[in-house]
Amino acid sequence: MTEFEVGAVPFNAGGWGPPETPSQLLPNHPPNVPFLPFNRSEKLGRIADWTKNYNNNKNRNSGQGSVFDSIPFDDDDAAANPFHEVIGKAPARPKFVPRWRFQHQRQLPQRRDEEVEAKKHEQEKERARRDRHYNRSGNKNNHNSRRESVVFKSSVDIQPEWNMLDQIPFSSFSKLSFSVQDPEDLLICGALESYDRSYDRINPKNEKRLERFKNRNFFKVTTTDDPVIRRLANEDKATVFATDSIMSTLMCAPRSVYSWDIVVQRVGNKLFFDKRDGSQLDLLSVNETCQEVALPEAKEDINSAYSLSVEAAYINQNFSQQVLVRNGSKVEFDEPNPFAGEGEEVASAAYRYRRWKLDDNMFLIARCEVQSASEANGQQSFMTLNALNEFDPKYSGIDWRKKLETQRGAVLATELKNNANKLAKWTAQALLASADMMKLGYVSRVHPRDHFNHSILSVVGYKPKEFATQINLNTNNMWGIVKSIVDLCMKLKEGKYVLVKDPSKPQVRIYEVPADAFENDYVEEPLPEDEQVQPPTEEEALAVANDVEDIVEEAVV
Repeated sequence: MTEFEVGAVPFNAGGWGPPETPSQLLPNHPPNVPFLPFNRSEKLGRIADWTKNYNNNKNRNSGQGSVFDSIPFDDDDAAANPFHEVIGKAPARPKFVPRWRFQHQRQLPQRRDEEVEAKKHEQEKERARRDRHYNRSGNKNNHNSRRESVVFKSSVDIQPEWNMLDQIPFSSFSKLSFSVQDPEDLLICGALESYDRSYDRINPKNEKRLERFKNRNFFKVTTTDDPVIRRLANEDKATVFATDSIMSTLMCAPRSVYSWDIVVQRVGNKLFFDKRDGSQLDLLSVNETCQEVALPEAKEDINSAYSLSVEAAYINQNFSQQVLVRNGSKVEFDEPNPFAGEGEEVASAAYRYRRWKLDDNMFLIARCEVQSASEANGQQSFMTLNALNEFDPKYSGIDWRKKLETQRGAVLATELKNNANKLAKWTAQALLASADMMKLGYVSRVHPRDHFNHSILSVVGYKPKEFATQINLNTNNMWGIVKSIVDLCMKLKEGKYVLVKDPSKPQVRIYEVPADAFENDYVEEPLPEDEQVQPPTEEEALAVANDVEDIVEEAVV
């Protein structure tokens, strides 16, 4: 058996610890042997604890001292067992005690940081969930894409020879205010049918199909083509002339998103606001102010912005005639419809030519349209009839057939968010015509992929002034916008101009255009026949209706 030699212990006369030059190892000493074997996973502790407070009686009497506390033992025990086992485990935590009770006060800010990090983590998870909702992989039409990525086109092509005179940001319209007196009726033309009050009892469970009125003619005549306005202009009844659709477009300009244009003609001391043939003002926008969902960009898609505008105008015209009492009796006014020919069947409409005083030497005449009349307590009242249309519940996020009867307020709030400009224009037109009631119809497709057949789900009536207050439409601000634009145009020299709403910015520009603009060569070429949205024939409509009924029957089975 090999003897173990202790060897000589070197002496360091210059300080603590071993000398800089270690002594030579013994011949029988194995090289590279650590003093104490340990694993890499083991935590190395401290040699001595210099921070312990021995004056703390609680720790002294608690029996939970640290591993560095000295434990007295007898000499007999030391002789029998010279080694003492040291356990490095943390003391056991008592159960059913608040966690913060045994933590040091300096660790409280760390706990607060952990809560903040946890909240941030939850917010990131919620944001990721919304992103997945907007970018579902199964969506072929990509109708959940962000609205900010859509680039809109101008309503009219800006020609290089046009001269831009000024641009007005919509932010300057918010502070305008102008008060006008009550208007006077100069003339009322046309004939009106009475409103059928049975439509007030329609609900989604008792819906009615939307009928088609192909034999009735609807007129969208611009200002300078109106024979009554020409006659009033020759009589010097006013200096500014317009229609209710043009006036409402100017009044609600800050709410618009899509591009629009209005032609302004300065003739002598008179000012005429016109619209182009085939202008966007003849159509009704759908989901114009929606910020979350983008419509398909392909023009041939039935859910594109253009296709929905044509469909909405078609629904609005038919709805305004279906909800009337068609028994042949009409309310006649001073003159017949100025746009109808002899023996021509026209839609129920009356045109009120009204005059407002803008200044001591400035008057404005506008043609205002109403669609129905009714008598209550011996007094005659006028109504405007308009229809909101639902094309696909996936876009709006709410199904009218399920929510319209129980949550009508939520449906209206959604429409106010997605179609704020259209509803504001309808309200402005009702206020201009001094209508006593405005009826809003809720019309939905029979099937989301069938844009030919529709059903009336409900009809609700509102007083224009109360509804304007509900949608935050200020009458003085509306007239302030009109007054500022009129004053700006009256400072221009004689000629033709055009107001164009910028397609991507909330501002309107004024261009000086040639006198023959929008005539002859300036007329935009119509779309080819294969690209136009044509009304369906009776055979196609019947075939689509049968297909829809088959789909519904299969779904029920």
